Amino acid sequence: QVQLVESGGGLVQAGGSLRLFCAASGSIFSINVMGWYRQAPGKQRELVATINSGGSTTYADSVKGRFTISRDNAKKTVYLQMNMLKPEDTAFYYCNTNLRILSTSIVRSYWGQGTQVTVSS
Repeated sequence: QVQLVESGGGLVQAGGSLRLFCAASGSIFSINVMGWYRQAPGKQRELVATINSGGSTTYADSVKGRFTISRDNAKKTVYLQMNMLKPEDTAFYYCNTNLRILSTSIVRSYWGQGTQVTVSS
């Protein structure tokens, strides 16, 4: 069993900051890519940022320069530091990871339960 537990969402005024956390636990051999996605009401889920096991990152154009993704491999945790938040960043944020299950060669994608981020104008 593998679980992803997210935290850190909330309500913030425009221009403010939030930091999201996502910790993976369970029968994990190794973690490849970790990332954050978001989904606003009436819209499709979209990629926000990813980070691979070597630390290379990718960002959606809409968050470049404002959001920073990082990870702690020892803690199996990925973070999303969100600065200069805008009302259009309001969405449900989901953690995602591709990992290899312990004692197998199986690589699977897992999703967290999501955390709400609301930015007021």
